[in-house]
Amino acid sequence: MQTSVLNWLDNTASAYADKVMFTDSNSTITFAEFNKLTISVCSFLASKSNPYSPVVVMSGRHIYTSACYLGAVRAGCFYAPMDATMPVSRLNQILGVIKSDNMIVDREHLEIAKSLDFNGNVYVMEDIIDFPVDNILLDKAVSNLNETSPLYVIFTSGSTGVPKGVITSHHSLMCYIDAVSKVLDINDSDVMGNQSPLDYIAAVRDIYFPIKIGASTVIIPKNEFSMPTELFETLNKNKVTALCWSVAGVELPAKLGAFDIIKPEYLKKLCFSGSVMPCKYLKIWQEALPDVLYVNQYGPTEATASCTYYVVEEKVNDDTVLPIGKPYENYTITLLNDDSTATAEGEIGEICVSGPILALGYYGDVERTAQSFMQNPLNRNYRELIYKTGDLGKWNEQGILEFHGRKDRQIKHMGHRIELGEIEETAKQITGITDCCSLYYKDKEHLYLFYVGDATSKEIVLHFRKVLPAFMVPRKIINLDKLPTLPNGKTDMQTLKTYFK
Repeated sequence: MQTSVLNWLDNTASAYADKVMFTDSNSTITFAEFNKLTISVCSFLASKSNPYSPVVVMSGRHIYTSACYLGAVRAGCFYAPMDATMPVSRLNQILGVIKSDNMIVDREHLEIAKSLDFNGNVYVMEDIIDFPVDNILLDKAVSNLNETSPLYVIFTSGSTGVPKGVITSHHSLMCYIDAVSKVLDINDSDVMGNQSPLDYIAAVRDIYFPIKIGASTVIIPKNEFSMPTELFETLNKNKVTALCWSVAGVELPAKLGAFDIIKPEYLKKLCFSGSVMPCKYLKIWQEALPDVLYVNQYGPTEATASCTYYVVEEKVNDDTVLPIGKPYENYTITLLNDDSTATAEGEIGEICVSGPILALGYYGDVERTAQSFMQNPLNRNYRELIYKTGDLGKWNEQGILEFHGRKDRQIKHMGHRIELGEIEETAKQITGITDCCSLYYKDKEHLYLFYVGDATSKEIVLHFRKVLPAFMVPRKIINLDKLPTLPNGKTDMQTLKTYFK
């Protein structure tokens, strides 16, 4: 019986010992070498941490990062990845939520780690990956794990201005990887091309397909995504066969005309997620690579990455709108009305997810967890939790789920979930702003900030760049004498939308 992802890793490390598991721009690591590193990290950590405690990992896009993740897991803990390129204030917010006693950081980012508001122990990755193995500690640490143990915490945007830490268990992750690998037909001959930051939810496929199946993953340098011909050359050099990318990552090579110069010669499978795919760009991929399997995925972090999929068998046109498909194995989708009743056939309702793939909740936030992961109102007979996504959907006549936008003010932008309330809370920190409202113009993918006050656009942008990731900096900043209001005193967002252009 497989109770944790470590069972997967032990199996593949034995079956594919000398095979390359991860490749970055500088080096490679085999399955056996990777597993040995996780054992060394565990041997170091196990005596310094408590079972079921978080270990922060702040490391770059290289082959050792995931080994630190799994080393923390071997120690009976779970990992909380952080992206060192984020603003220091954002990193401090995450540390304030996770309250970890231990952090692993690579030497490249050590000075950043020292600048953070962190009172725990900081360990340099390069100093511990060769730590002597302690088999007694190893056996004791693993004995603490079961399939419901937390595996990782991924942080997403929060409406209060504080990021939310979504906790995922071993079992939930294993259910998801099992399901998506079947749909994409991932096998041990596949080579994944990693696009997503390793601290981001989409990276779990690139990390765990090798661990589960024996596939390999190439960690692509971030700068190559702005140079698509070099990107495609890297895919060909490494004989990459499968990509699980954000919609933004798929769009860019098509936008910049990369297919006129070079094509990914070995590519067989491409899945995309994170936002709605503009089919004028997917059409370019299909015309250049007609034999590739294209899969549209949809789903929130709270349901382990993606909960539905749609295999794109038709040839798309510029105006094609792709459905989001049907549930993965072990996922159940329910549509609910505002009054928590079942949505009638053919009507639009809120997409709700249930099944063993739901997250354990939000780290350190029992109240918000209870609000978001609630008893299924259609089931009064036994405990069945559902997650209300805030997205709207409709089953079409073929029983395929269609996406119909957001119910609330949470958006998807550049593959990331953003709470517009967090944009507003950040703007209110600026002395020269007395009132504000943030909106998203989906057609142009522009994040707007409307504000009242004497702050300049330059001051606003500089402040946002200091405290939030680049994808959360408003693209359009509009100064108004006052915000339009409705009779009830609330901001008139429809009037503000007339500024969209």
